[in-house]
Amino acid sequence: MCGIVGYIGKRDVAPLLLEGLQRLEYRGYDSAGIVVTTPKAAGLKMVKAKGRVRDLEAKVPARFKGTTGIAHTRWATHGAPSDVNAHPHLSADSKVAVVHNGIIDNASDLRKKLEADGVEFLSETDTEVLTHLIARSQQEKLEDKVRDALRVIEGTYGIAVLHADFPDRIVVARNGSPVVLGIGEKEMFVASDIAALVTHTRQIVTLDDGEMATLKADDFRTYTTEGTRTTSEPTTVEWEAASYDMGGHDTYMHKEIFEQADAVDRVLRGRIDDRFSTVHLGGLNLDAREARQIRRVKILGCGTSYHAGMIGAQMIEELARIPADAEPASEFRYRNAVVDPDTLYIAVSQSGETYDVLAAVQELKRKGARVLGVVNVVGSAIAREADGGMYVHAGPEVCVVSTKCFTNTTVAFALLALHLGRTRDLSVRDGKRIIEGLRKLPAQISEILDQEEEIKKLAAEYAEAHSMLFIGRVRGYPVAREASLKLKEVSYIHAEAYPASELKHGPLALIEPALPTVAIVPNDDLLEKNRAALEEIKARSGRILAVAHQHQEKADQTIVVPKNEDELDPILMGIPLQLLAYHTALALGRDIDKPRNLAKSVTVE
Repeated sequence: MCGIVGYIGKRDVAPLLLEGLQRLEYRGYDSAGIVVTTPKAAGLKMVKAKGRVRDLEAKVPARFKGTTGIAHTRWATHGAPSDVNAHPHLSADSKVAVVHNGIIDNASDLRKKLEADGVEFLSETDTEVLTHLIARSQQEKLEDKVRDALRVIEGTYGIAVLHADFPDRIVVARNGSPVVLGIGEKEMFVASDIAALVTHTRQIVTLDDGEMATLKADDFRTYTTEGTRTTSEPTTVEWEAASYDMGGHDTYMHKEIFEQADAVDRVLRGRIDDRFSTVHLGGLNLDAREARQIRRVKILGCGTSYHAGMIGAQMIEELARIPADAEPASEFRYRNAVVDPDTLYIAVSQSGETYDVLAAVQELKRKGARVLGVVNVVGSAIAREADGGMYVHAGPEVCVVSTKCFTNTTVAFALLALHLGRTRDLSVRDGKRIIEGLRKLPAQISEILDQEEEIKKLAAEYAEAHSMLFIGRVRGYPVAREASLKLKEVSYIHAEAYPASELKHGPLALIEPALPTVAIVPNDDLLEKNRAALEEIKARSGRILAVAHQHQEKADQTIVVPKNEDELDPILMGIPLQLLAYHTALALGRDIDKPRNLAKSVTVE
């Protein structure tokens, strides 16, 4: 979502902040702003602009010097995109500047009280409330002024605060929205994402909810919002700045699709145990006795992570014979679900910061549940909150639309299913079979990607469609769900996914030549059932694109993918449909890496 960057040191700050904002553009935003100062400055200097970071950069004057500053990319919540609504926000006396990620739930009530006291608001945002509260605090220290304001705030926030009377520091705080400190040599950084920091430092500290920090050029300290000091040791991030470059590709999405063979190799590396036909997953913090006591598995995620969880649940049921299902975390946390002590809960999030998933984890922990995290970002909030878990090692994913992280997450679930299965009743023979299938995945992914030119031609044909139907059965249905999401996210073509078995219960009414159907047809025990669904569509003059292990006679076109083990086939069958979505969007001239209305890390409800 919104992006925060801050710096305090001796370097000219504006170029650093603008570079950091550019590295956060993938998160999705509609406006940007920057404010700077120096220890000798008489006040704060600010520039804001609706649009892209390049529009902000064009407005920054040549003489815009400073050694301390904060900057922001905004994704609109309160108030339409505009220069005025862009962050940072200044107090009436122009002494306090605030950038904020998250949503202040009681902003309307606080705004009314401040207006009754004579405060004039310039913007429609909830953040401006926080700015005025800090400015009006009677406390002497900036940290205490911020703490005063946060005491009356309800909602989520990741904030960075500058004050003209305290030019030697930046004060930051977190509650539900990421804040990461970067530790440099006599200079300090802050950001909402390590992508903005890795060019300058790989030593980071991630704040916990309810934690604040004061950054000075040569030091930092962390403490709770109640003032109690906390101990935060820097950790070294594994990703380098080069990981965020396009690497010769035209878009990040294209790059990340083509990184999947290497990414899958990373998630497998060092985890396979040939001796016992199983895998090593030490981070689960789950011994064999505890694993055998699990009676059910519940997987929680949002969007693409939810779809990966659907595939994961099927693999766990098939290989470990434990009842398992997936549910949107955004629904689970509001339905007062029964929390069973014999259920293993698994939270899935690429960023490890997805607010709905994090809130579900916190509620589960409150009720005494065991929760594992499956995330991509080391040290993220969900990774820290969970009892254990797995990193999927996909590497940085910059495009808003997730591809390689989805694939790596499904592979991670295959590893977990194998581990649980071998702990229980899965035979050595079946364990070896799955391991052999896992090892084939990188080469098979490369084989699929070699079909790019053929898929590009198909995309040019289907780009004319106004709507598309995706169908699959059992293992194929989550693949259809994810493929449908990919198409609508990046191309803006309406797409709907439906179980192939449910066609006759309603969706057949939609079938006509103008509505293409994409059918997932694996060569498994349901092959003939899936072919019957193609017959039903063809009998009604429907156009069919099949994704299958062999040519399908009833389909107008077939994308043939290599066969793996039945349980692992869903991992491969979605990859050509990522390319289909990509090239369809390219044919339509879409902004592929930054689709409209969407953001990468959804850290608000």
